[in-house]
Amino acid sequence: MNINRNTNRLVRSTVTIAAAIAVGAGIHATAYGGVPLNNLQGTGGIAFNPLAYTAGLPWDGDDGGDTTNEVAHSALNGVVSRPQVGAWYVNLNDAGVNWWAGSAALTFAERVEVSAGYGFVNAHKYGDKSINTYNLGAKARFLDENAFDTSWVPALAVGGVYKYTDSRTVDALGLDKDGFDAYIVATKLITQTPWPILLSAGLLLSDEVVNGVVGHNHYDVVAFGNIDVLPAENVAIGLEYKQGVDAGDGIRNHDYWDAHVAWFVTKQLTLVAAFAETGDKDKFYRHGSAKNLGVGSGAVFSIQYQF
Repeated sequence: MNINRNTNRLVRSTVTIAAAIAVGAGIHATAYGGVPLNNLQGTGGIAFNPLAYTAGLPWDGDDGGDTTNEVAHSALNGVVSRPQVGAWYVNLNDAGVNWWAGSAALTFAERVEVSAGYGFVNAHKYGDKSINTYNLGAKARFLDENAFDTSWVPALAVGGVYKYTDSRTVDALGLDKDGFDAYIVATKLITQTPWPILLSAGLLLSDEVVNGVVGHNHYDVVAFGNIDVLPAENVAIGLEYKQGVDAGDGIRNHDYWDAHVAWFVTKQLTLVAAFAETGDKDKFYRHGSAKNLGVGSGAVFSIQYQF
C-alpha cells in the first residue's frame, strides 16, 4: 500500500515537472527573471529556504522613453531596489490542507533585504479553517559571489524572520504564537558546467512547529539546501530540502522536500510549479504522534513579479 502511494506521488511530480518544462522550453522571451523568489515566508529564496541573494531588481532599464523617470530611477540605484512580490498556493490534498501566501521584499544598498509576508491556511482536519500567519524578515549579504577576483567564492548572508501565528490550534496545543528564525546561507551559481547549476546550503535556528503554521516551541538547529539546473535560459529545474526541526516536548517536524520547475517568462515575471512532501499525515492523524510531524504532500504553484 505504501509502495503504491509513493509511486503515485512520484508519477504526479514527474508529470508536473515534465509539463512545465515543455511549456517553458517552447516559448522564448527576450529577457528573463530569476532567483531569488519570495519564499513562503517572504524572504528571498525558493519555496521553503532562503538564498544568499537579495530580492529586487535595480532601477536602471527601460522606462518607456520617459526621461524624467529615467533620471529619478537612476538616482535610486544603489540606494533601494525595485520591489518584488510573490504569491503561493500549496494544496496538500491528501491531508486536506490549503495554504495561500503573499509577500513583498526589497533591498537597500544592494545588500540588506527586508520582507513582509502573510499566509492563510485552511486545515480543517486539524479542526481549524482559519490559520493566519504574519512574517517580518531581514537579510544581510556580507560576502559577494566571486569576491576577491575568484570564480568559486559563494555569496554568504545571514538573516532572520519574526513569525506570528493567529490560530485557535496554537492555543489548543498550548504552543507559543510567535517565534524567530535565524539562518546563515551560502549560494553559488556554477557556470563552468554544460548547464549552469545553482547550489545553496545553510543552517537554520528555529522553534517552528509545521513551519510555524501551528505555533512555536523550543529551538533547534537544522540544515537546508537547494540545487537547481538551468537547461535553458528561461527554465530552472530543482530540488529543495529542509531538515525537520526538533521542537522539544516530543514534537519533531518531518523533513521537507520539493521538486520544482521555474519558468522565467520575462525579466519581471516568474511562474513556478512543484510537488512538495512534508511528511506522512498518518503519523499525526491516525497515531496521535508528534514525532516526524507532517501534513502530507501535494502540488505547489507560485507567481512572482519583480517591478
